[in-house]
Amino acid sequence: MTDAQNTAADTTLRASGDSPPDPRPAPVPLLEPREGIPPVVATDEALAEVVAAFAGGTGPVAVDAERASGYRYGQRAYLVQLRREGAGSALIDPVGCPDLSGLGEAIGDAEWVLHAATQDLPCLRDIGMVPTRLFDTELAGRLAGFARVGLGAMVENVLGFALEKGHSAVDWSTRPLPEPWLRYAALDVELLVDLRDALEEELTRQGKLEWARQEFAAIAAAPPPPPRKDPWRRTSGMHKVRRRRQMAVVRELWTARDQVAQRRDVSPGKVLGDAAIVEAALNLPPNSHALAALPGFGHRMGRRQLEQWQGAVDRARALAESELPQPGQPLNGPPPPRAWADKDPAAAARLSAARASVTALAEQLNLPQENLITPDTVRRLCWEPPELPTAESVAEVLAGHGARPWQIEQVTPILTEALQADAD
Repeated sequence: MTDAQNTAADTTLRASGDSPPDPRPAPVPLLEPREGIPPVVATDEALAEVVAAFAGGTGPVAVDAERASGYRYGQRAYLVQLRREGAGSALIDPVGCPDLSGLGEAIGDAEWVLHAATQDLPCLRDIGMVPTRLFDTELAGRLAGFARVGLGAMVENVLGFALEKGHSAVDWSTRPLPEPWLRYAALDVELLVDLRDALEEELTRQGKLEWARQEFAAIAAAPPPPPRKDPWRRTSGMHKVRRRRQMAVVRELWTARDQVAQRRDVSPGKVLGDAAIVEAALNLPPNSHALAALPGFGHRMGRRQLEQWQGAVDRARALAESELPQPGQPLNGPPPPRAWADKDPAAAARLSAARASVTALAEQLNLPQENLITPDTVRRLCWEPPELPTAESVAEVLAGHGARPWQIEQVTPILTEALQADAD
């Protein structure tokens, strides 16, 4: 057992539903780096030493990555943190060392321990780091029924230490990185393996360890998501835009903004806000003077910028009717549930019964409904149920939508009952 686990031997796992903690708890000690803050690795020579050290280490590898969301274009990694028994901790600068495939291969057979793995895996994949096995401490916390699953809350509740706060949303593309930021980053992996071990014990106690293993395997095996179709439709405030010509303005401005943001390597929101795009779409300004009068295009914006955005508006205004975007994206699946009562009352009744059953079972199992079975899977099953809703046919549909074996085993009886009740 590690020092951290010995310190926390009397700490009770506070999963949701357990008795509340003492209203006057003892002060939680602030976590300190065991070996100090490691130097940032930014050269091939230093990276080779880290690769050798981690290849010679033992056990799981704690992995984390820091991005510059809200500051830079895209979601690339600007710092990678690792820790492994026998190797200690490492902080690697992916700007100075953009290819970490050698490190990925050195630790590839080990289990990677990440917190909220799906957030970090895309940027790690971009620099050559792809796990074959992983343990996601956030997802493990959800399955175990913890009400708060942020890393700080989990480390405090499970291991009895407080993590430093305040640097999660900073601009990690800053160079050189300030010492307090590096300290914060190093501590993120300091107890990650200890947290993994404690959560494995708790999942075993609850009989959920195999469920977690299936979830982790699905994450590790998942391919990169395909590019999002018509990403401009996700512009904040898009629900106000009703006419096709206005939608064309949003599309043109969004595309122009994205090109500028990519060229300058800054967050699109720093180039032009979503609210400004929507205002231009709703008002269809005829010239840059009228555009300048709209919120988001004020006096601080230069003439050249105004002409650039007005050019996008003008392109949308000049489009033929046949070139305008359609009001909504083509549906890939059932319509929104709010429309079911009118389109198919029987399907609406099935969905209501299924949702109630899933809610009750999730409460019984002490885990979030979306982790028991995704709402989208339930909707698809209820919209197009098997002709004869038996346990076998329902299980087959669930598997076809990507449900894991443990999920199928848990929800097939209640969903089959919900569909059969409707059929009767």
